[in-house]
Amino acid sequence: MAIPAPTIVYDLDGTLADTAEDLVATLNYLLAREGLAPLPVESAGSLLGAGARALIERGFAASGKTLDRQRIEALFADYLVYYQGHIADRTRLYPGVDKALAAFARAGWRQAVCTNKTESLAKLLVEKLGIAERFAFVCGQDTFGIGKPNPKPLLETIAAAGGANERAIMVGDSGADIKTARAAAVPVIAVDFGYSEVPVKELGPDRVISHFDDLMAACDALLMA
Repeated sequence: MAIPAPTIVYDLDGTLADTAEDLVATLNYLLAREGLAPLPVESAGSLLGAGARALIERGFAASGKTLDRQRIEALFADYLVYYQGHIADRTRLYPGVDKALAAFARAGWRQAVCTNKTESLAKLLVEKLGIAERFAFVCGQDTFGIGKPNPKPLLETIAAAGGANERAIMVGDSGADIKTARAAAVPVIAVDFGYSEVPVKELGPDRVISHFDDLMAACDALLMA
């Protein structure tokens, strides 16, 4: 039986792309509308990673305001409208991402995205960043009805990309990504420049990299382990 092609599944925010400025700017738009002070982009590490609803809840809590579910949903709808129009104002790929995606494509890897963004926004962003064609599948928080750290989105993404769990690797920047991969029994590589609240190496990933130039070697080492 032929060995299946390896699959690499990337988180998006804080992993492939530095989205913090546009995400926090959208949150600050909502805060300003409510008469609250804006939050600095430096607060992104404690706010991002769990999707827009969590960002809204955490952002308003940091401003001293507690929201009920109904209010969060109303703000979430407004958030989506504003963010869609400003999704790539300041967002950029991290250094080496383009080169790494091309290298994995040449090497025959299946590539996919598994993010806690909504699927439509994730697809819009990778298109605007010029990397949409690299991915066999893009999974958002709403694609399978549940987001990370539940393992289902990752496992279903691997399957949808045509991969096999035993030949798959997750790449992320946060505790949610690491928990997801662990629950799915998939090796995980963490980047140390994302939005983790604590140094990502303390969260126990299989490997930590500081630049995408180091990703292929880290993946090869994990597949051979």
